[in-house]
Amino acid sequence: MLKSSRTAEVILSALPYIQKFRDEVFVIKYGGAAQIDEKLKNDFARDIVLLQIVGIKVVLVHGGGKTINSFLDKLDIKSEFVDGLRVTDADTMKVVEMALSGLVNKEITSMLNKHGARAIGISGKDDNMLKAKVMSDGRYGFVGDITSVDDKLICSLLDDGLIPVIAPIAVGNEYESYNINADLCASAIASKLKASKVIFLSDIRGVLDKDSNLIGKLDKENIDKLKKDGTISGGMIPKVDACLECIQNGVGAAHIIDGKIPHSLLLEIFTDEGIGSIIK
Repeated sequence: MLKSSRTAEVILSALPYIQKFRDEVFVIKYGGAAQIDEKLKNDFARDIVLLQIVGIKVVLVHGGGKTINSFLDKLDIKSEFVDGLRVTDADTMKVVEMALSGLVNKEITSMLNKHGARAIGISGKDDNMLKAKVMSDGRYGFVGDITSVDDKLICSLLDDGLIPVIAPIAVGNEYESYNINADLCASAIASKLKASKVIFLSDIRGVLDKDSNLIGKLDKENIDKLKKDGTISGGMIPKVDACLECIQNGVGAAHIIDGKIPHSLLLEIFTDEGIGSIIK
């Protein structure tokens, strides 16, 4: 009886959050171990189904670095990373688009549908949704900066009760393809939609201090200091930059959470304590 009572308390504790977030838009960047490990993949899919059932409108942006690496290795194409971004030449771009828009996107869409969601897989090239230009004068090859987001397709899908699953590929002025960092892609889409939340699933607990302790709450001033002293570095830089961009463009809150924790999404969204770093 005691166990049943505790279970009921846990369920009821989520009620205020369910009421608060009903009909709100959440943009979720899906990547890391949660996209690879079979149990975590299924846990994530069930979390997304629950969010949809309680009335939260979910937009999913995914990465696919490990799949891209696997394809590149098989084709004997070398990868280089600069400032946490993959340098993408013409041959690499073809592989990136094939892996992300083809295999990874459809696997995620199928997984969500299998668990009872209504999901549809698209890329930023569909309906010219994401327009981009070359980043940093071509320093990273066909890596792009998003110049505009046309949200008509996303909003139409959400209104029809569907979850857009978006591969981070954009189109240039000459209809060339650009590889977009998935964190920055999620940020741009969340900003355009004025989402209530943007949530980044990663392989670490969140932003950590020099003693590896989780920093639960951050703002621009904190982040600037942590970048200056080297606490925030490497691949975490585009993540926090994406978070700041969102907040400055009207997104309610940005979260970085550990996708290796089962049901990390639910723990972050529906509990008082949360499990990751929140930027407001």
